[in-house]
Amino acid sequence: MSSVDRRNFLRAAGGFGAFALLTACGDGGPATTPTPSLVPTTTAPPSTTTAVPPDWDNLKARLNGRVARPGESGYNAARPFNTALPKTAPAAVAQVRGVDDVQACIELARRSHIPIAARSGGHSYAGYSFPDNGLVVDLRQLASVEVRDDGVVEIGAGAKLADVYAALAAEGRCLPAGTCPSVGIAGLALGGGLGVLTRKFGLTSDHMLSARIVTADGVARTASADGDADLHWALRGSGGGNFGVVTSFEFSTEKAPSQLTVFHLAFPAGASAEVLGAWQDWIAEAPAELWANCVVEGGSPPKCRVSGCYVGTSARVNTMLTQLVRRTGSRTTSRTVQTLSYLAAMRHFANTSGKTGFVASSRVLEKRMDEPGTLATLVNDRPEMDLLFDPLGGAVSTVDGSATAFPHRSALATVQVYVDTEAANQRAAASEVDTVQREIADQAGRGAYVNYIDPAQRDWPQAYYGNNLNRLRQVANLYDPDGVFAFAQGLRTR
Repeated sequence: MSSVDRRNFLRAAGGFGAFALLTACGDGGPATTPTPSLVPTTTAPPSTTTAVPPDWDNLKARLNGRVARPGESGYNAARPFNTALPKTAPAAVAQVRGVDDVQACIELARRSHIPIAARSGGHSYAGYSFPDNGLVVDLRQLASVEVRDDGVVEIGAGAKLADVYAALAAEGRCLPAGTCPSVGIAGLALGGGLGVLTRKFGLTSDHMLSARIVTADGVARTASADGDADLHWALRGSGGGNFGVVTSFEFSTEKAPSQLTVFHLAFPAGASAEVLGAWQDWIAEAPAELWANCVVEGGSPPKCRVSGCYVGTSARVNTMLTQLVRRTGSRTTSRTVQTLSYLAAMRHFANTSGKTGFVASSRVLEKRMDEPGTLATLVNDRPEMDLLFDPLGGAVSTVDGSATAFPHRSALATVQVYVDTEAANQRAAASEVDTVQREIADQAGRGAYVNYIDPAQRDWPQAYYGNNLNRLRQVANLYDPDGVFAFAQGLRTR
């Protein structure tokens, strides 16, 4: 698999990469009393009040996998995907091979009071899967994908989407998820999971039947509707795990569509306001089988394109695309429509190569934009910046906003603010992204998508979790009372 030019990929497919941090987090605010249903199957042991120095030699002896310290083989291989992030220096990387290894890692972190984070695909936008002076639990060897006769798939937390899709397609099944091939299933699913089949089949997390997780007390649990149900609720959309280290999942799957029609429309520079306005009404009225994003590419003036996927044949797609173009009052500079198999379509959206340094943030469009042109002008004279509008609706909106931790069920779309950059220019790019995302919040909605986690987002607890925030904090306080998994933007914070 070639490396991914993230900007070109996002332009085509809407940016579905989710970070692979699976660690639990805490609230930093007053504790709340759990509701009676919030009862774990076991209680946490007393915390270690006095930290003891981490015994790395003992951990090496206990693990079936390897422990890599700085300068040793395997240490740098676990670094985040995003090359623009400032370099951090964890104390060690544990390449785990099973639940016992994860339990040993958590025990060391709890006793030594050091940060601990899990690493799957490494796509955390903020690099939270590689914490300074902490322990990285590298899950990449837990990558099995097994499709059962009943259509349920068991997936190891270290599996990448490219391998998940290949295994599912071989059995005639599909799971709605992202399209970036190197994204880990765990980070994506735990934050919700958006992709080109979202409107038809729902979020990835909506298909999560169970999650095998080791919590802060070192207990291996199976969170499902039948056991640790509140933890199961929280894992479906809270982002980054937030409650422990997940080692595997069970997902329900769908019959793979016999054919998917992919398409790309490009519009001339200067037409962005009209295209964005037409797109929002067109996609809101479209059948659930249609997913299409709208990307406004920065420049003077900005350009605009619409790309997507339809579960069905090209004849119906061409009719709908013609309707969109008429609504814009513009013409297209290019138009391509192609019918592919399920697996070929997933690979189609992932088939790019190039740079991997970026800064990004997001907002959620809670309703129709009254003046879409004002958003389009935000990238005037910002040639490295894109605004990526990814639709929700369809199957996403048929689930109540309190049914899972993902709160944005009634929203029109997410919008990602994205800038290509490298480490030398990261601060300047981050400042530009922050300015634009705040403008979008003032105009279109204050929600945000946790899988596009942004360290600069000031209102992130409410933005990510909405009305589910208090219940999530209750669950975090119950399963991780001592903040073993706390980090800067977690439900438990350091």
